[in-house]
Amino acid sequence: MDFRSPLLDLDSCTGERNPARRIRVIRSSESSAQNPSGFTLLELVMVMTIIVILAAVSVTSYQHIQLKARETILKEDLRTLRKMIDQYAADKEKLPQSLDDLVTAVYIREVPIDPITGQKDWVVDMGEDTISRDGGTGVVDVHSAAAGESTDGTAYRDF
Repeated sequence: MDFRSPLLDLDSCTGERNPARRIRVIRSSESSAQNPSGFTLLELVMVMTIIVILAAVSVTSYQHIQLKARETILKEDLRTLRKMIDQYAADKEKLPQSLDDLVTAVYIREVPIDPITGQKDWVVDMGEDTISRDGGTGVVDVHSAAAGESTDGTAYRDF
């Protein structure tokens, strides 16, 4: 039993029956019955592969941005510590004996954590105290104790 309209078999120009058109209608209805809606396994694998590639790229990009942020914090902490060492020397007319002297004299709230190592393990350079009348030694500079190089190739200890 054929439920299609006989109008579908008519040629639009001549109004005569067109067998080619009828075959095309039959084929399109048969092909939709063979291909149910949904995705094939190959399509799903392709989409998952693209998602994994995008995730890998975004994770490495995020890690690079995170490292650059830690390096920026390190540079700022070193700049602040050096400025406070100079301020301490100008105010007290002697160099601090340790970074804890800056905390005790309330030049900084606390010794900052090195963002690269995650510890308060700063390397202090002790030098001759040319500011004090009594002489002696004191902290003249501070560096990071982190091993390795930054993203621009400079060693962390040379910041």
